Amino acid sequence: MNAPLHEKAFQRAVLQLIKLASTDLSADVVDALRRAADAEAADSPAHRVLALILENIRSAREQVTPICQDTGTCNFHVTLPVGFSLRQVERLIQEATREAVRQSFLRPNAVDPSTGKNSGDNVGRWAPWINFSEGDNAAIQVQLLLKGGGSENVSCQYALPQASLGAGRNLDGVYKCVVDAVTRAQGQGCAPGIIGVGIGGDRATGMLVAKQQLFRSLGDENDLPVLRDLEAQLFHDLNTLGIGPMGFGGKTTVLGVKIGSAHRTPASFFVSVAYMCWAARRRTMVFSGEEATYA
Repeated sequence: MNAPLHEKAFQRAVLQLIKLASTDLSADVVDALRRAADAEAADSPAHRVLALILENIRSAREQVTPICQDTGTCNFHVTLPVGFSLRQVERLIQEATREAVRQSFLRPNAVDPSTGKNSGDNVGRWAPWINFSEGDNAAIQVQLLLKGGGSENVSCQYALPQASLGAGRNLDGVYKCVVDAVTRAQGQGCAPGIIGVGIGGDRATGMLVAKQQLFRSLGDENDLPVLRDLEAQLFHDLNTLGIGPMGFGGKTTVLGVKIGSAHRTPASFFVSVAYMCWAARRRTMVFSGEEATYA
């Protein structure tokens, strides 16, 4: 039997998770941006853009301020041990979210689409979004993705076949859809981006799978060899498009391509593309007892 959840400690830990995600990018993303800057000619627009991005990251970390004025929508993925209350955890995450707004780590971004009214605290219907699952470990794991509006606007979904792309219901068709999505995005998604792809599922689960890929480390490899090869091919080919940082041209259009899949009905073949901007604000917390560790 698990011990009762220490509410104050957990709420503080979630607040710290939001703070880290908003103000300090993960090392793998920063390293990828540095490599991208090193690959560009010193006097090129791409190099100047990447240098400004890296300076922005440094300044945000030192001053503990949001990396981007659009602090995005909060996407939480929570893995709970057996016996914990989903409603209790949801309430504490909502309270931590409200406090993050009060402390200016988050901008109020929850707007009622029927009235146009902003809730003022990032809490509303389905906001923040919390996806729960049950795990075997005794600790609680909380993953947070702050998804900016610009990158979300260029995220998209395809239903194969797509005659206009010559894309059939196969992995070659998936490849063509992803290339089309990144080509259409140009600099509007704040390139260089990280591309999460969900193959299959229905329209909802396909995009969920795509967004879950954004939590993967840039240096990892897919467990499925056929998807590993497709990730590598797309990573190479997308970086030959010449779109470059913020659409100003250059050698780096994407920092990574991560692909997952979900079984689908025979009638449907969806390709879901979750475009993440260079400000890939995602962090993970493991909470046990009253202590939390972060990655």
